[in-house]
Amino acid sequence: MDQRCHDGVMESRSGALSPVDYIALTRARYDALGYPPYQWAEPPEQPPWTPLARPLSDCTVALIGSGGAYREGQVAFHWKDDTGLRHIPADEPAADVRVTHFAYDLEPARSDPNIVFPVDRLHELVDEGVIGGLAPTALGCMGGIYSARRATEELAPAVVVAVLAMDIDLALLVPV
Repeated sequence: MDQRCHDGVMESRSGALSPVDYIALTRARYDALGYPPYQWAEPPEQPPWTPLARPLSDCTVALIGSGGAYREGQVAFHWKDDTGLRHIPADEPAADVRVTHFAYDLEPARSDPNIVFPVDRLHELVDEGVIGGLAPTALGCMGGIYSARRATEELAPAVVVAVLAMDIDLALLVPV
């Protein structure tokens, strides 16, 4: 491979940078895995904009990562359409987080799980007073679920139930 992707930018061996066409990249990856052409899910309506009721520095944030993060000792995600949810203690460092996913290069995320599950970075933001606090439990799931129906009917409701059970002001979804 003569290119690598990071931070939404494709870098060639020469060091030249160009934006990543995620749709083309996703289609190519699904083709390489032998899946039918990827069909992007379109929500029937956009969710309403809800401004924060208080300053971010007073808010408690829940971390939700779709990069296949799980805690050491939990069952790893399966390679296809795993709609499970992993509850991960947010007071544990990212070094205790494991990742598995079928749709991205795992090597960088396994070296530093903060890339896809930035729990250490969020603790730094708490320490700096940027955010008020971090929910005690973070959530890990597998993004890139091929079945939009299963994502809508299984994963999304599980995330909603878990988030609504938390005493938080906002949730940060870290997509992959």
